[in-house]
Order: sequence, then structure tokens, then C-alpha cells
Amino acid sequence: MIKKNLALGVLASLDLTGSAYAAATSTTTQTKAAEAESVLVSGSVTTGIGALSNNTRRHSTTHVEVVSAKELMATGQTNVIAALAQMAPAINSPPAGGIGSNNVARLMILRNLGPDETLVLVNGKRRHLGANFNFNTGPATGSQPTDISLIPISAIDHVEIIMDGATALYGQEAIGGAVNIVLKSTPGKGSVNLQDSGYYAGDGVGIDGYGDYNFALGHHGGFLDLATQITHQQPTNRSGLNTSQKYFSLPDGSLDPREQKIGNDVNRIQGISRSLSELFSANGSLPVTDKISLYTTTTYSHRDVDAPGFFRTANNDANVRAIFPNGFSPHLTTEENDFQVNGGIRGRDLYGWNWDAYVLYGRDQLRYGAYDTISPTYGLNSQTKFYNGTNIASDLTAGFKMSRDIPSTILAKPLGVELGGEYRHDTFQMTQGDTQSWGDGGVAILDGPNAGKAAAPGASAYSGTPPSAAGNHYRDIFDGHVNLDLWATKKWEWTLGGHATNYSDTITAFTGSIGTRYNFNKRWALRANINTGYRPPTLAGLYYSTIFSTPGYQSAYASSVSQIARLLGAEGRKGEYSRSYSVGIDATPVDNFHITANLYRIGINDRLESTSNFGGTSIEGLLESAGISGVRYVQYYTNPVDTVTNGGDVNATYLLNLPQGHSLQFGVNVNIADTQISRYRKTPSILAAYGQDYYNKFSQNDLLHTSPKNRETLSLVWHKGRYTLTIQEQRYGSVTFIVSPSQPSSTWTKVRPQWNTDINLDVGITERAHVTVGANNLFDKYPTQVSRAAAAPTGSYRYATYSPSGFMGGYYYVRGSFNF
Repeated sequence: MIKKNLALGVLASLDLTGSAYAAATSTTTQTKAAEAESVLVSGSVTTGIGALSNNTRRHSTTHVEVVSAKELMATGQTNVIAALAQMAPAINSPPAGGIGSNNVARLMILRNLGPDETLVLVNGKRRHLGANFNFNTGPATGSQPTDISLIPISAIDHVEIIMDGATALYGQEAIGGAVNIVLKSTPGKGSVNLQDSGYYAGDGVGIDGYGDYNFALGHHGGFLDLATQITHQQPTNRSGLNTSQKYFSLPDGSLDPREQKIGNDVNRIQGISRSLSELFSANGSLPVTDKISLYTTTTYSHRDVDAPGFFRTANNDANVRAIFPNGFSPHLTTEENDFQVNGGIRGRDLYGWNWDAYVLYGRDQLRYGAYDTISPTYGLNSQTKFYNGTNIASDLTAGFKMSRDIPSTILAKPLGVELGGEYRHDTFQMTQGDTQSWGDGGVAILDGPNAGKAAAPGASAYSGTPPSAAGNHYRDIFDGHVNLDLWATKKWEWTLGGHATNYSDTITAFTGSIGTRYNFNKRWALRANINTGYRPPTLAGLYYSTIFSTPGYQSAYASSVSQIARLLGAEGRKGEYSRSYSVGIDATPVDNFHITANLYRIGINDRLESTSNFGGTSIEGLLESAGISGVRYVQYYTNPVDTVTNGGDVNATYLLNLPQGHSLQFGVNVNIADTQISRYRKTPSILAAYGQDYYNKFSQNDLLHTSPKNRETLSLVWHKGRYTLTIQEQRYGSVTFIVSPSQPSSTWTKVRPQWNTDINLDVGITERAHVTVGANNLFDKYPTQVSRAAAAPTGSYRYATYSPSGFMGGYYYVRGSFNF
């Protein structure tokens, strides 16, 4: 029955909508695969081999930006997400995405949509989601994104940023677009790189070693590229001074003399976390006949992160003063093991069809812990180090696709057909933490003015996963698609496509797209697209729950299918629908001058976001009745609003060849993305009765004002012989930072726009050996500071945690490279 519905759905989507096909802007890098196969990530063909390619087809009906490995290296970044954000203004990636779990991994935000509204592929195959759920405030709140920083940068040949929401082609998550990471595949090539880096402030020293080598397999084009990367990052600290009283007053009312001794420099929460990453990848292909080949792509990574939390003063009721007489700085630790294995067999000319059969399995495991903290309800018997539980996300995929060109007497060129199907089994699991990490030991506050009153249960700052939240959850997905590529004339191309996808826990969704491109001549082309899409709630969004604390209060993030969330109006499993429109030009007005320009509109109905933080005595009483004590605020994952994102981008490059071997390449990149709320969902009656806002100004700010609405980049590359000098000027638009839900709007921080200068000089010592020196944020600029009124009294926040340009100041690096 499912198969029948999928087939009907594909045909229906072809009639109603169509498919958006991928095309690329011009770059200096062209890979052998791209030259051999001009095809889409998922689909339509003009050469009859669309099922066989890892690359995105160039110069078709949608806009794609391509970033080469050389361009990634020129940024001085060794994290691929940070490098992409520096090269592509459409991507926002704040160096710190927030606090706590939001700061475990770097975010990738495309066109100001959610981090998990961009589909990630490696060699054209779907990449699994991460196990970390971002529940804290910031641009990633309520998201479960894929983390591509776990792929060695030395393994990457180029990255394709598909800028249109072609959900019908790439998969349901591609509401904002897709990113396809293409790995190296040229035998006999390799590199070794060693980089030392740090910040002008004298902290954040990083040591990074990475490299790869591509071995030839056999004598018929087989290869195996092995790559690795090891990164050791020391922490930074840009926190403000803590001017609060840290000890109880003496009986005569005077300050404890220890106040002066401990001082105010105790905060450590604002900065880069200490981390150690070890990454590995293997990418290979082996022909077994002249028409059939085997292939595999494997990645494995291990990463340890140590993130400090808010300082707890000695007089805080979350403290056991006999254990921490001077207060404590809790730390969140994560140990991550992530891998994906892709394997398949593909071939040519099976009854005229090219085909690809594959199986993929990816798994991300995050083990959470905490140390230098306390579980106050266990009193003097409290641990100071905790195991908080493990989150695991996995994706098993089995699929088949096939393509061919069908001769036509009506069309100007053969009709390109690509079709296929996938079965996916997605899981999300949470395991229970130590009993003391979440439990209530029954011990009241031992001393101080509140002695005898109930203490908050669980480990202070980072509570563990209780038995009620632990569980293993899954979703089965059946996905079928058809894509067509036809030429009405020799200059006029049309692409159409449709997906029909059945989700075992929600619905069967039908999506489609239609795209067109008209080539006026070899220099000018116009293209346009319409896309529809659907994204179900992520499993982590549905089932993740936790209790976390700041120095003054505790908050809960409730599973959206839990009893407490349903009491507060949650509806559970409901996905978001999108419809997007785009129009753009590809032009080469004169030789060596290329420009692309695009306008787009992305509408999302029932957008998946986190609600407001519901609070007050009535909510606290409701939580108490559900067995959750000491919690001031609670929120959950649902569909509170509809949104519309209007935007545009311009990318222009000009190469000027000068006498005596000099060359200058000028670049201008502009991206504008403005998201507005088009409809607010009606507040559930129980929340209205309690006087709660379903989606208040604090939540609206997370959605609308935590990513810059505009980014501009000016670049200049000078090259002569052994020398290459790259200079970038980057402008980041403004964002708004709110410290807590109860903060008055008069003290909100509007981070002003900022220009940063980046410079990179690469010198070829020999033909194979290079030395590179550079600096990002050359002139050591810092963003707008948080007002004293907003930061008082703890002073933890000196800058907005998600400042788009970062708040670490100037960064330098030196790299040595040797190419084989």
C-alpha cells in the first residue's frame, strides 16, 4: 500500500509542482568528476549518467556556489564550517552559538533559516544528523543539525552550496538549500599540513595537523584517498567581571574578608571551549568490470569538549558550602564518537539505464558529563563529578536510483530521466545518567538564611537524564522520487521533479518543484524556480528533555510528546511545510568577469521552533503537580508561527591579468535574508488561562534577530609566481542579544554592524613546500558590549554569545604545507 501511495504521490507532484535543479557559479576549480558528468546531486541528466555522479550539475536551472579546497585553506580556518562561512556570505556561523549544549559544535546556518533546515550530503549521499539538540537561546534553538566539522578538511576536494530550497530533489530537510561535500578522488596526490594559531589576547592557542594521500587501486581508475586531522584547541575567556556578593555577610552586616581575596575575575563562561578532535576519512572506488564499480566513503571522528558554566558563588543555595566553601565553576564535558559508512555498487548501460545501489549507516554518540559541581539534595554525600547520560542518533539508508537519456523527436535534446527510492530508519536515544545527576536525595539546604528549605534536585548547572526521559525512539521512512530534464529549444531548459515520502510516525508528504533556464547567448542566462517542501519534527525535537540551571533559577525543556507538554498545549508530531520562489541571472558580460544575482522568497507554514519560556507561580505549581520541583520556566518544541524569508544575493568576480605574470582577482559578495513572522498560532487555552504568551518577544528574537540580515564581503587576490596574497573585508549585520526571558527591553543589546579585515600570504618555498601566514580580524575589533544593567550583577556576559563576527578579537596563524 505504501509503495502504491508513493508512486501516485510522485506522479501527482509532477503535475502540481516540479523540481529545482542545481547549477553552479563559476570558480577556478573543476574536478575530473564534474568534467566527466555534468549532473545533479540527486537527479536530472543531460548525458545519460545522472545516477553515477557525486557532483552537482553546473549551469542548469538553479544557483549553486562552489568553494574549492584551495579557497577553504586560504581562510586560515581548519574547521570546514568556519571556512565556508568566511567564503560564502549566505552562510552564518557564529564562533559561539550560545552556551551549554549550543556551544558543543559550530553551527551552519544557510539563508538565516534553521541549522537543520539545510540538507547535508557527502559525495551526493545523505549525511546523518548529530545527537546534540540545541535547546538554549540563540540562532540554533530547537534544532538537531548535522555537524560537517567532523570531516577532515584535508579530505575535501570542493563544497557545493545549493542555494535554492529544492526539497523535491535533495530530500525533505532542504528547505533552505543543501550542502554537498565532494571528497578527493585523484590518485597520486596528497598533502601534509601543520598549523599553529592563537588570539591576540594570548589565549586560545590551537595546534592542528592534517593531511591525506590518494592511492591508486589497480590499473583502471580505482583509488583510495585516506585523510586525517587532529586538532587541539585551548580555551579562551572574554567573560565580564562578577561584582555580586559571593559570601554571606558577617553577623555585624559587614562583608566577609574573603570577598576581597577571591576578587571579581571568576567568570569563565564566555569563550571557546577546550577541545581535542581526531578525524579520519576513507574515500575509494574500484572498477570490477568496464561497466561496474564498487565504491565506499567512510568517516570516523572522536571529539572531547570541556565547556565551563556559570560561576556559583559560595552563598548560592545550589552549593554545599562544606564541599565548595568558595563557590564553584561547573564544567560540561562531552565525549563524541561519530562515524558513517557508505557503500555501493553502480554501473552503466543496464538495458540503457545507468544505476546506483547503496547502503549507508551513520551514528553519532555524545556522552555527557559534569565536574566541579554539586547535587545539593545529597548534602555532604554529593558527588562532584557526574555521568549525565548519553544521546545517540543514527540513520540507516538503503537506496537505488537509475537514469537515462530518452531520444525525442519533439524536444531539442534527449529527455533526461532520473528516478529512485530509499528506505531510511532513523533513531534517537537518550540513556539515563548517574542517580545523583538527576535525583532528589532529600537533604534540605544545610546552612545560610534558607537553611531547612528544599534544595533543587540534580547536578547544579547540568542535570543528568532521568529515567522518565530515557528511551529509544525511531522513525521509518519510505521515499520515492522522479526527475525530468527537458529542452523545449536549444536555449530553453525545463526541469521538473517530485518526491513522495512516507513517515511512519507522521504523514505521507508530496513535494515537487519546477525550474527553467533560458540561455540568451553564451554570456547571459535567466533562471527561475518554484519549490514545495516538507520537514517532519526531528526525533530529538520530539523526545529530548532536560532541566538546566543558571545561578538564580532552573528551567526545563520538555519533550513535546510528554505529559507536561500536553498539559501546556503541545500537539506533538506536526511537521512544517514550505513553498519557495527564486529568480536569478548567470552572466559573463566580458571575459574574466562573472556575476550571479538571485532574488528569493521562502514561506514556511507551521514552522518548528521552541515556545516561549512559560513561568509564574501557576506554572511552577503545575510542574510541582507533575513531580518537577524547583523549576521556574518550561518550554517545548512545536509549531508556533508561520514565517516568510525574503532575500537576495549577488556574487561577482573579475580576473585581471597584468604584465610580468601578475594577476589580480576582485570579488564582491552580498547576501540579504530578512525573516518575518506572517502568522502567530493561537495560544492554547490553558496557557491563555495562565496569562502566558505562546511565542513572546524573547522567542521571537531567537528566530528573527540572532542571525545578521545581511553579510557583505570584498576580496582581492594578488598572485605572482611563488606568492599569493589574499585580503578580505567582511561586514556582519546587527543582531539583538537578550540575557534572560525576564530582562526588560530597555536593556537589550543591539550588536552594531562590524567590518573585519582578513589577510593571508602564501609563499611557495619549493614547488611542493609552502609557508602561509595570516590573520583574521587583523585590527582586533570586538563587538558591542552588553550594557552594565543587563550584565549585572554576575557580569557573566560581556558580549552577545552569538555575535556573528565572534567576540575573541584578532586571530593569527602560521601553516606549513607539503604537497605530494
